[in-house]
Parts: sequence; structure tokens; C-alpha cells
Amino acid sequence: MSASSVCGCHHDHGGSSLVVAEVAAGSCRTIFYPPSPQQPQRKGTSLSPKSPEKFPKLHAAVSMCDLEFGGGKDKGPSMGTRCHGFWYERLVQPCLVEMLGSALFIFIGCLSVIENGPETGLLQPALAHGLALGLVIATLGNISGGHFNPAVSLAAVLVGGLHLTLLLPYCISQLCGGLIGAALAKAVSPEERFWNASGAAFVTVQEPGQVAGAVVAELVLTTLLVLAVCMGAINEKTQGPLAPFSIGLAVTVDILAGGAVSGACMNPARAFGPAVMAGHWTFHWIYWLGPLLASLLVGALVRFFIGDGKIRLILTGR
Repeated sequence: MSASSVCGCHHDHGGSSLVVAEVAAGSCRTIFYPPSPQQPQRKGTSLSPKSPEKFPKLHAAVSMCDLEFGGGKDKGPSMGTRCHGFWYERLVQPCLVEMLGSALFIFIGCLSVIENGPETGLLQPALAHGLALGLVIATLGNISGGHFNPAVSLAAVLVGGLHLTLLLPYCISQLCGGLIGAALAKAVSPEERFWNASGAAFVTVQEPGQVAGAVVAELVLTTLLVLAVCMGAINEKTQGPLAPFSIGLAVTVDILAGGAVSGACMNPARAFGPAVMAGHWTFHWIYWLGPLLASLLVGALVRFFIGDGKIRLILTGR
């Protein structure tokens, strides 16, 4: 057996962790992996060393490790180590990913608006926003859910896709990511181009008479986006592997359709970061009210009408 060969693996007494024993220079080392809630242990398929008739080589290897360390003593990590790992993967890591993904998405989005030329119109920012969002969701979505938008996180809580205790940490992480992304876009752009940017929430709505239309536009556009998230990634009956593509496509379609009406932010974090960097707060509240109302609307639609039996609150058939 080589110096780095695996000598065995087993579940602990509670079946909540996986312990791998490794022979390295004549000694055993244990590594703790937190449980995966998506993959429950099947009955009759335990990798316990108490089943030598199923895994004789594995049992012998684990027994060898037990002999070296005094035979059968608990070699797993301390309770403090397990708690730290649990909190990191369930709270800290998802929030870090939400901040990172929001920063990348908003950096690409802001830069596409700043560098946009009159000849391309809405096409350049629409494609940049949609492709960037789909990419970061496909890359990071399995860690945090890939929200990168407070309106999406609110809707996910309403339909049961996110625990309520994570809503505020997610939103703070997304707003911080928006600040980082907008600051990076400002840092790499020529000053003249940055201050002359003519997209999103800066110059689209300039008069009080445009406010009602902008709020309604943000409401409807965000409804399409949040619906794509809830039905494509959360609702079991309709979720599928193309969810990142459909969510990114929803952003692209929304910007092409409503960019000239409201700026098509559909994301309070997307509006917040540039507003801080530019010091522009005129009609900023539109980009909070419209998307958050859309989250409430989609939450009601999914919970009462179009969600599957596990999400729907009425006429569940159970």
C-alpha cells in the first residue's frame, strides 16, 4: 500500500458525517466532510466497518488504523470543528458567493453601459447583463442558489427556496457586491465616459410624469425574471438544467424591451452600487419598489396557483 493510499471510510454513529482514514507515513489521518442533505444514506448500503462481510478489505484497513491509535477510540474532529464547518458552509460561504457573484455581474453590467456606443443601442448591455448573469449562476449557483438580487432572494423565501434567517445576510452581501462591482467599473473606465454614461437609472427617468410608467415597467420586467428563477430553479415540477440560461435570457429580453422605459434594472443591488458611486439618488426608490412588489406577486402566484404540490398552499391533493 502506498504512503497516500486510502485505507477506509465509514459513517459516524449518527450517520451525519463522513470520515476518511488515510495511511500516510505509517499513521492515520481523519478528514471531516459535512453531510449532504441532497444525498440521504440508503438503507442497507452503509459503509460502516461493522459490516466486514460486505467490505472485507475496507474493514481490515480500518481495523489496522484502529490498532495504531488504541483500538476504537473516536478519531473524528472535535464538536467545535464540526460547528465551524457547518456554519461556514451554511452561512458564510453562501454569503461570500452572493457578494462575489453580484460584484462580477454588476461590474460587467456597469461596464457594458459605460462603454456602450450609440450605434449598438440596447443590444450591448442586454447581452452583457444576460450572459454574465447566466454564467455566474451556472458557476456559483450550487453554493448559494445564485440569487445575486435582493428581489430574487425575497421571492425564494416566499416560495420556500431560502430560509428566512438568510434573507438579510444575502441582501447585505448582494448590496456590498453591487458596490464593489460599480467601484471596479468606475476605476477602470475613463472619467469622461463614466460621467457621460446614459443607461439604467441615471437618465432614463428624468421627470415625475415618467415615474408611474417606470414603476409598472420594473414590476412587470422583474416578474418575468423572478418567475424564471422560481419556476426554473426552485419549483421541482418545472426545474431543469437550463435554468441559468433561461434566467440570463429573461434579463436580456427585459433590457431589450424595457430599457428605454425604466432602465430595466430589476435588481436593487444593480441600482444601488452605481447610485453610490455616482451620487445619483433621483428616483432611486423606483428600483426598489418595482422589483420588491414583483417578488411579492410571484411569491403569491407560485404559492397559491402555479407551484407544485410541495410548494402550493391550496388544493394540494393531500
